[in-house]
Formats: sequence, structure tokens, C-alpha cells
Amino acid sequence: MHRRRLRIALLTLPALVASVLTVPAPVGADPSASTAAAESGRSPLETQESVRLVRIQLTGADMLDKVAAAGFDLEHGLRRVPNGIEGEAVVTAAQTAELQAMGVTILGDNEGFAWSEEADGGIQAFRTQADQPHSHEATVRVVRADWFTTKGQGFLYVEARTTEGQQADPIVTMQLENDSGRRTPFGFARTMSRFVDSGQYMFHRNLFKLDARPNQIRVTSSTGGVATGDVSDWLEDAPPPLTENRGYKSDFVDGYRNPQQLYSRAKEIARQYPDIAEIVYLPNQTNGYQRKAQATIGGTGPSAVVVSSAAWGHEGGNDITVEFVQRPEANLPLSVEVAGKAIRVLLAKDASAGVASTATEVAAALEAQSQGLIDRAHPYRTNAGTGIVAPTSGPVALTDFLDQKRVGAPEGEVPRGPVTIPVLRIGKHRDGRNPGVLIQAQDHAREWVPATTSLESAERLVHNYKTDKETKKIVEGTDVFFILSNNPDGANYSFYNFASQRRNMTNHCPDENADPARRNSWGVDLNRNYRVGSGHDGYSGASTSCVSDTYQGPEELSEPESKNIIWLVEKYSNIKFMMSVHSNGGQLFWQPGAYIADGRITTPRPPLGDEAFYWQSAGRILSQVKAHRETVVTPENVGGSSDVLYSSAGNVREDLYHTYGIYAFGWEVGGSVYNPATGDWQGGSFQPVWEGDPNLVSGHAETMEYANGIMEMFRVAADWGKDKKDPTSKLVPGGGKYSQPVDVRFETNEPATIYYTTDGSRPTLQSPRYEATEFREPGEVFHVTETTTFHWFSVDAAGNIEQNYDPTKNDRRDNYRKATITIRTK
Repeated sequence: MHRRRLRIALLTLPALVASVLTVPAPVGADPSASTAAAESGRSPLETQESVRLVRIQLTGADMLDKVAAAGFDLEHGLRRVPNGIEGEAVVTAAQTAELQAMGVTILGDNEGFAWSEEADGGIQAFRTQADQPHSHEATVRVVRADWFTTKGQGFLYVEARTTEGQQADPIVTMQLENDSGRRTPFGFARTMSRFVDSGQYMFHRNLFKLDARPNQIRVTSSTGGVATGDVSDWLEDAPPPLTENRGYKSDFVDGYRNPQQLYSRAKEIARQYPDIAEIVYLPNQTNGYQRKAQATIGGTGPSAVVVSSAAWGHEGGNDITVEFVQRPEANLPLSVEVAGKAIRVLLAKDASAGVASTATEVAAALEAQSQGLIDRAHPYRTNAGTGIVAPTSGPVALTDFLDQKRVGAPEGEVPRGPVTIPVLRIGKHRDGRNPGVLIQAQDHAREWVPATTSLESAERLVHNYKTDKETKKIVEGTDVFFILSNNPDGANYSFYNFASQRRNMTNHCPDENADPARRNSWGVDLNRNYRVGSGHDGYSGASTSCVSDTYQGPEELSEPESKNIIWLVEKYSNIKFMMSVHSNGGQLFWQPGAYIADGRITTPRPPLGDEAFYWQSAGRILSQVKAHRETVVTPENVGGSSDVLYSSAGNVREDLYHTYGIYAFGWEVGGSVYNPATGDWQGGSFQPVWEGDPNLVSGHAETMEYANGIMEMFRVAADWGKDKKDPTSKLVPGGGKYSQPVDVRFETNEPATIYYTTDGSRPTLQSPRYEATEFREPGEVFHVTETTTFHWFSVDAAGNIEQNYDPTKNDRRDNYRKATITIRTK
């Protein structure tokens, strides 16, 4: 019999709010460190005023948006803490003062939120609830309680929620207790931390050390609610990674790779292994590692003029000179002379032989009379240009500032001009029959480990295909697409010019932000440039300021790099999985990825079945990461990205999931590593030292452990492609006769979405969907007070429908599930 399989496609989001206004963000903070810096065109990172990495505390998502929109470089090491968000910023001393003026707290070395490692006695006085309520009436619910070990140390992570958590006066507190194993008493009372985001209560949670694995926890609220929950294992007892298979080859990448090296190796792999690999070229070329030649002449005041060449710097712009010339006579008009690439601006003179040309007039003359050498000239930033221009002491050379080489960068000249990005496609059957997996690395230029992690994964596939049976299953059961660097222009800029570059190199800035001292602040954040839940639709986490690190671009899909991703998934419709690899936060997440801050209105959450499939897949992936050196991505850092991190409007994951039904993950590799020597969690960086202490952060260790995780994602996809087995589901406690109202819920044997009716009608894909009680929680509970008949069917993540039921046809078989709850009345 033909087995009914269905993958439920999700459509691009409709407007969730009738009228959401996007207010233009403030112009970015001036990153120039001094007048000298502005005149030379150098950024503060290249002047004598040094920058430093400071730890900051923000009151919440609103302040995060404000700081990012002001142009500050916020590191990815952000984490949600009870009283807001903590993170890091790359700033000068002047910018530090500006942050403080915005209300940002600068944290000292030993300041900031830290989980308490000792029991504090919990709530000193609380009233317990005498009678156990129905589950639908419970005011306290245990969301999760997870035990894990790392480097010989045990940890317990707990999330719990109270229905009264939004109450602000007085704030509801929660007490957590745990036992020490089966049949031991509860103890170790501690007060849980309350988390709020954008003014909305999320949950209470704790992470703390324990030497013995508990069996149960008990959570009590200050208003009397009590709940107990079983402790689960998180990433414990993982199967051995592929690297432990006999003869398995790994550890191919021995250092960081620039885009040219990544692309060269991808093409070589395709040449060496033509039976299982090929190159697919993306159609939209990038802007290129290139800039117009520029100079700011005359300081930074009302007399300054910013000049930009028409040609790219390497194509002749760098040969241009501009000189402002004073002549001895009186009553002379402003004019421009051009000899080859030398431009002389003959300044106007008044009746007393004084210079009479304003900055605005000189800029206009350059644009009109430079014989096409200058296509952009304007007063400096927001100045009106009314100041009188001073003569220069000689010709001023224009430059694109791309001739610098940072110490330690890979050798070799960076090619200029637009780039065609190659995609390395690996699979024995590259004809659409197998599920496709897209691995996209380095959307953000400064994140170097994602590229090496992705390359290491590709190397493992081709080198082990003929000798390792598990790898053979992957290559013959999936169709893998590697984009080793989705932002080659920005990555080159990060390697050779400005290590902290995040965005691409396209300059969309108007005149007030187009002078060369702001060149390190240009570009579009590619992971804010997509169409679903975008900043253009009023979602938080993307900026309209062209000098913000989260600049969303002038419109959705404005950038060739983001257009390429959409082209790829539309051309290869077998792509069903996607991993956007980033660093360095140590998170694994999915949808929802964005919300409207006012009311914290998220994009639609995945159905409960998809959410469960994400969690199941995450457990498999992260278990393989842990298997390398016991690095644990903790449960608090797994889930919907807007829940565990922050809102990121217009991200690629949201678009691919909601528009194309692709299971789209975001991965922040790196992050905190537990150091048993100090007993602390130590954070990472975008470009950690390649080799280092095996217990600490290093690029090499991160590359190997997270490549383990990517290999497991391939196995998840291969299993998904082979899954032809229908899910099963049941109503608990089930149909029957009851003497009083009863609470019931659905359970499934695997991640599956349930569609149901209670009005006697036939369930379809338009029927109500069984939802979670609350985000990050299990399914809802139905309080049945009168006789009710449930009709339902379940659909698993691979599209298999329970009992081979066809919800699209109204046939007579009606082989959906049925159960009747009969409530006897006296």
C-alpha cells in the first residue's frame, strides 16, 4: 500500500500586527577617535587611541537595540541574565563614556551575574498548597530539570514557571529543592532567578553544581504553588563519535583559512572526488573586496570636504590626488583643473583676495568638473558645509585603505572585485532523491571557527566514504551543500584590515556616514537581511542605521549573499535541513528567532511536533560535541533563539523554515568551557588561539568538536530520509467513563504534530493543532467537564501520517484516531 507522507509547508508570515511602525534608528556613534583620525580616514582601531573589550550589562532587549543601532560593536557573547542582558563591546574610552550615558552598566572583572553554587535556604516563609490541584489548575509547573556532567563535575539545570510570574508587586519568588537520589528527602533549598524579557515574564531558572545526581526536584512559589518533577539526563551516555571508529580519518584542518583558501580547497575536493562531489556556483556575485578611494580634506568641521573616487581604488582611484589651490589675485571664480589623475581645485577669491569657496561649493565643483574622476563629494557628516575651505599644503592622495596587512594574517594578495561563491556539494546521489542539508558558514566575517568547522566536516565525508560504513551511509543517503564562507568580502576585510568586521563590505550609507573614518562601520548584517520577521516589519534586533553592526540593509534581500541562499533552496527543493554556523556564544537554536518588543510578540512558534524534533535533534548533535572533550552546551542555551538569546529580526533560519518548511538551525559554536582547574566557566572569542590548553578555548578544539556535531546532523537527515514508519499517538488517560471532570492530554511515540477536533467532524490539516502549554513546555492539558469525543491524527517530522490516514480526502474509511470521554452526571 502507498504510505501517506506529508511535509507541512509553512507560508511566509502574514502581518501579525495591523500597524507596526518602523522608526528610523539614530545615526551611529562616531567611531573616529580624534580629529587626526577623521582627517586621515583611519578608524579608532588604527589610531593611537586604543580600543578594548569591555563587559556590559543592558536592561533588556530594548536597550540592546538602542546600543546596536547607535553603531556599537556588540560581541556575540551575549547572555540573558535575570536583570537584563550581559555581553561585551569593543569600544574606545570615549565610547565607554557614551555607553554609560545611554544607561549601560560597565562591569568590572568580577562583576556581573553568576549562578550561586551554594544553597541559600530559599524562601524563608511560604505557604504550601494543601490539596494537589488538577494539572490544568497548577500555578507552578516544572519546565525542565536536567542533569549533566562535564570534566568530572555534575550540574543541575532547572526551569520552572508560575502562572503568577508577571506579578510585579510583590514579585513572586520561587524556591528550588532537590533530593540526592531515589527515596532521599528534598533539601538544598535555594531561591531561583526570575527572568524577564521586554517586560514579559519568561520563567525562573537555576544552574548549580552538585556532586550526586538527584532523582527529583520540588519547586515552591511564594504564593503557595508547589510542583515536583523528575530529573532527566542531558547529553549523558552519548554513543561514541565517528572519530572513534577504527581507521576513521579526522583532524584535517590545521589553522584558520581565508575565503580564497576555503574556495580553493572546495574546488580541489570536487576535482579529487568527482564520483561524490561537485561545485555549484551561486549566481549573484558579491560586491567584492574593494572600496572607492577617499580622503577627508580640511579637518572635521564645516570647512571639511569628503571626496570619493568614481573608480574603485585598485582600478585607478588610488592614483587620484586632490589639491585645494590658493591664487594671489582677487575676484576669481571657483574652478577645477584636471591633468591625468591630478585634480586641482582653484579656490574662489573675493574682492579683498580672500579665499571665498565654501565646502558645499567645492564639493559641487568636484562632482561637476573632475572629468568623471570624482563621483561623490560632500561636506563632512552633518555639517552644512558653510565654512570657507582652506588651501592644502599640496596634493592629497586618495586611497581605498585596503593596502594594509594585519600581523598574522595568511599570506597572499587578496583578489579585488566581485566574487562568485562556490558551493561544495557532496553526495553519491545528487539528483534530488535524498534529503539535502545546507551548511552555511561565516555570514559574519569575524567568525573564523565556523568556516574551519565546516571544512573539517567536508574533509571527513570525502576521506572516509570508502572506508567507514557510517560515513558511507551519510554520503549515500544525503545531499550536502557546503557554503564555507558566505561573506568572502567581509571575511577578507576581517583577516587583512579590521579583525572585528561583522558585515559585508557594501556601503549603503548616505553622505553623513560616508567618510572614510567610518569605513569599519559600513556593510549589511547578512543575517538581518531576510524576509520573515524582519526589521522592516517592525521586529526587534535589526537596525535601520547603516553604521550599526546589525544593519538590515535598505530592503529585504538587498544583498547578493542573501539572494543566493534563496536561489539555492528554491533550485534544490530537496534541501530539508539547514545549519547556519556562527560563533562564539555556545548556543543551538531555531524558531522563533524574532519578536516585536512591545508585548514580546514572537514570530509563530513551530508546531509542538517540530519543536520536539528540534529538541531531539539537538540532543543528538550536542552529544557528539560533548564526546570530543566533554564540552557541554547547556539546556539554557538551546531552543528558540528569541527565548534563549535575543530577537534577531530578518534572520535566515526564520525565512527558510516558514517559507520553505526547512528545518533550519542556528549554531553559535564556541562559548563557555568548564575549566576544572578553576571551577569556572570560561568564555570564548571569535578568533581564539588555534592551539591551546585542551581544557580551555582554542580554535582547533572547537573545530574538531563542532565538526562532530555537524556529522551527527548529517545522520539526523539521513535517518529522516529513511523514515517510512507512521507515528502513533494516544489520549491520556484515554477514552472511558469518568464520574467527574478529567484532565487529558495527547502523547506520541516520537516527535509528531497532532490535529484534532471535538465537534464530531473529520480532522484535517485545517483542524486545531495540539499546542504546548507554554513555550519550552510539553503539550496542553484539556479539562473535560462534559462528554466529549476526540478525533485526531498525528504527522511525524518526516511527514508520515498515523495509520496512513489521508487528511486531504473525504473518503469513507475515516481511519483517524477516536476516543470518547464520558462524564457521568448524577
